[in-house]
Amino acid sequence: MHADPIEDVEVALLLEGVRQVYGHDFRQYAPASLKRRLRLWLAGSGCATFSRAQERLLREPALFASLLQGITVHVTDMFRDPPFFLALRRQVLPFLRTYPFVKIWLAGCASGEEVYALAILLHEAGMRGRYRLYATDLSEQVLHQAREGIYPLRQLQAFTRNYQHSGGTAQFADYYTARYDHAIVMSALKENLVFAQHNLVTDTDIGEMHMVICRNVMIYFQAALKERCLALFDGCLQPGGFLCLGMKEGLDGRAIAPRYDALAPRLRIYRKRYV
Repeated sequence: MHADPIEDVEVALLLEGVRQVYGHDFRQYAPASLKRRLRLWLAGSGCATFSRAQERLLREPALFASLLQGITVHVTDMFRDPPFFLALRRQVLPFLRTYPFVKIWLAGCASGEEVYALAILLHEAGMRGRYRLYATDLSEQVLHQAREGIYPLRQLQAFTRNYQHSGGTAQFADYYTARYDHAIVMSALKENLVFAQHNLVTDTDIGEMHMVICRNVMIYFQAALKERCLALFDGCLQPGGFLCLGMKEGLDGRAIAPRYDALAPRLRIYRKRYV
């Protein structure tokens, strides 16, 4: 598809309007993927052009909610990338268990599958009641779904398989209750969770952490925004803390890289140096 200079101007004006009215800044998202998602959103918005959409968008919060849902990416599974969770079991949790209390930030939690997978790992490591897991996302709509912890029963076969491949040995069915065509996460897994809206583009960090997990979020950001996010994570991580990124989001060439050792380089698990 050829570039449309008029469309480029329309998109720039729309994003600036969104920033000024709603406080969400998408201008540093990777342009190609952002424009692709914006076009998909526009097709379902009932507006012929981005200019028409902007006029409604700035006056209709409900339309903005649909834009937010369209721009942000929420593809996730429980125990997605099982080798990553296996490495957490074997190489990270033994360190975290030595602390009397642990604080973890999972940024970009989407609809919560990764949150509950991590809660299961912590539960099986004997850390129940000894951690606080802060799960954040830009979209309040997906945060509501994450808080509910209700997932289609048809997904449970894949979740169970991922759990087993990540080193799980319990009965995965013990962690949820089946009701009609949905599975409800057991309430014990929700005890130490805090769900909150957070914007990685504009907000500050959320306090001192022992581990920060942000996987498959920054691949949609431009380089400057990636550096900002990494600096944000670095600023809240204690010395000896763990930083976990997506498979395509390593620290090579990044400003904070000299302060980290690669604990599992292929899985993008890093540990912050003490000095």
